[in-house]
Amino acid sequence: MNRKSKVDNKEILDKLVKAIQSHTSQNYSFMEVCGTHTVAIFRSGIRSILPGNLRVISGPGCPVCVTPMAEIDEAIYLAKKDNVILATFGDLMRVPGNEGSLLQARAEGARVKIILSPMDAVLLAERERFSRVILFAVGFETTIPPIAIAIKEANRRGLKNFFVLSSMRLIPPAMEALLSDKKTSIDGFILPGHVSVIIGTKPYRFIAERFHAPGVVTGFEPIDILQGLLMLLRQKSEGRSEIEIQYRRAVTPEGNVKAMEVLREVFKVRDSRWRGLGIIQDSGLKLKDKYAPFDARKHFDIPIMPENEPPGCICGEILQGIRVPTQCALFGKRCTPENPVGPCMVSSEGSCAAYYKYGN
Repeated sequence: MNRKSKVDNKEILDKLVKAIQSHTSQNYSFMEVCGTHTVAIFRSGIRSILPGNLRVISGPGCPVCVTPMAEIDEAIYLAKKDNVILATFGDLMRVPGNEGSLLQARAEGARVKIILSPMDAVLLAERERFSRVILFAVGFETTIPPIAIAIKEANRRGLKNFFVLSSMRLIPPAMEALLSDKKTSIDGFILPGHVSVIIGTKPYRFIAERFHAPGVVTGFEPIDILQGLLMLLRQKSEGRSEIEIQYRRAVTPEGNVKAMEVLREVFKVRDSRWRGLGIIQDSGLKLKDKYAPFDARKHFDIPIMPENEPPGCICGEILQGIRVPTQCALFGKRCTPENPVGPCMVSSEGSCAAYYKYGN
């Protein structure tokens, strides 16, 4: 970026901050539900330049953070079985379960492979024909279509040794649960950019129509985020409740129609437990009957895992926006990125990790 561009950007940022200050006449709490927004807001120092009566709170936007400990334990259990290779993304390796972590399981001899894409697991199953390869599939709508494509490809190739441990979740039902919870106080949403590229804006209509709250799909640069906040404030000051798009260079109202088609072809909705939020109706996914042979829970006899939480960890309340990481007695002491107690400190998109790295 040249010097003129930096100057121009600073002028735009200054104007946005002044406009935000002029529109903040009362107390507001806006929630972002995207891990990338969480990190971007901290890294850019946006909270420090906002008026004192405007709060930006982090919600359940990190798929690793909302994965219940019981599902982490399921993955660890499967990884330790004979003739199994468990394939998963790097962020999940250090998430603590009741019996350690996947990283510890690998150190003890379990075959746990870090992958960069779901197709890596399919190719691994094709190479390792005499092993059972299990994809620990964690993610929101952004990563679910690639997982669906991988399952379709495994089916096309006739792989009998490929399985999926589903831990996928849908963002809109979680937002509905938050708005329905009397413990939370949310005046509007900075809606996730990446998820909205896939699902568009129609699934968010209930926010405005039923709960009379505004929402703005926002990009990830500081200018994007400040524009999104200003759009929310303008809606509040004008008495409007609408779903708007700030991130127009990437998001359309209809979303990615083909991605949604492949998602619906492979998966059907089910109730799902979210860490900190409990069971949310129609917020999870399981494989449709055509692809049920790839379902790890149907193929393997997995015991029921306890729904425990680490003593003293308030990750659940942080994911609801009720408390912030610095209110946790473990934060920065017993719980650090090097030695995490809860998942919010593990993931690079977790609120605790962002507070720890950028909080000062």
